[in-house]
Amino acid sequence: MKIITIVGARPQFIKAAAVSRVIRATEGVKEILVHTGQHYDANMSDVFFEELEIPRPDYNLGIGSGMHGEQTGKMLEAIEKVLLEEKPDWVLVYGDTNSTLAGALAAVKLHIPVAHVEAGLRSFNRRMPEEINRVLTDHASDLLFAPTKTAVMNLRYEGIPEERIKLVGDVMYDAALFYGKKAERQSKILNKLGLKLKEYILATVHRAENTDDPVRLRVIFDALCEIAREIKVVLPLHPRTREALIKSGMYDKVASCICLTEPVGYLDMVMLEKNARLIATDSGGVQKEAFFYRVPCVTLREETEWVELVELGWNCVVPPLSVGGIADAVMLRLGSFKSIEENPYGDGHCAAKIASYLINTGK
Repeated sequence: MKIITIVGARPQFIKAAAVSRVIRATEGVKEILVHTGQHYDANMSDVFFEELEIPRPDYNLGIGSGMHGEQTGKMLEAIEKVLLEEKPDWVLVYGDTNSTLAGALAAVKLHIPVAHVEAGLRSFNRRMPEEINRVLTDHASDLLFAPTKTAVMNLRYEGIPEERIKLVGDVMYDAALFYGKKAERQSKILNKLGLKLKEYILATVHRAENTDDPVRLRVIFDALCEIAREIKVVLPLHPRTREALIKSGMYDKVASCICLTEPVGYLDMVMLEKNARLIATDSGGVQKEAFFYRVPCVTLREETEWVELVELGWNCVVPPLSVGGIADAVMLRLGSFKSIEENPYGDGHCAAKIASYLINTGK
């Protein structure tokens, strides 16, 4: 059996690392790894392959950045050529990026079965590019690996045949368990940045809805600067966010009050997450990792796909509409440490279940 795995962005590298480890240990199965190049610089891509011990991609398409349609179209064309050459039994895609959609479309048009990891997530906000990507990918896929019961229900409501839906848990939980201890052994990021345990807030901001809207961008960073008067704020700076801050004229002010760093590797990010007092983010993956490491989280968006975290009281969604609203929410939750036994994201064996379904369904 031959499986082509398509990745392009940092969260996908993490998920693929867990699943690929199982696939490659299975006799009679060959995996071909295709990197679209969506995240293409060394800090955003190469270091992840090294730290996660993922084999170098068999194909690096080098697509790079661009408008959504342009980027997706270039990926679609390049992936199609790979599929025609390799003729796989399955195409495996992850998450909700342009790489995800391009991989699914290229495969389904060539009548190659598609499997989607992290299927069924919904924000119900059609203005988000990610929402369109995930909905279209789900409806093009033959196997839909849902991380939670909520995701399963979303797929049922949309009429996806029951036999295609597989509740497997969250592959990010697999990764958190596997790499958490490795990060403690290898990462030096806390010493490098002079950070003390539980005496800083970790922030991440990268979504286009926040970076490309000057008003929301200013609200978020004015709030983070205000919070930084009370407790240190550390923010690994996404290239898109850096460019937006420079364009808006805010960069110097932000750099003077927030500890800005270049994008960090996965192990360093894990250490920053595990030891933060609170995380403020617009990232879907970071919301979950905050829960895995039992760090309170404030989500800087209108909604979240991970509704289970809000229901558990671990995550608080705060639309970035006012400086005071964000600052108050963060300061209020700084002391919200509590014990939660429930874990809606599975048993840490998601990758093995995915590999088993692929292999047995493909026979």
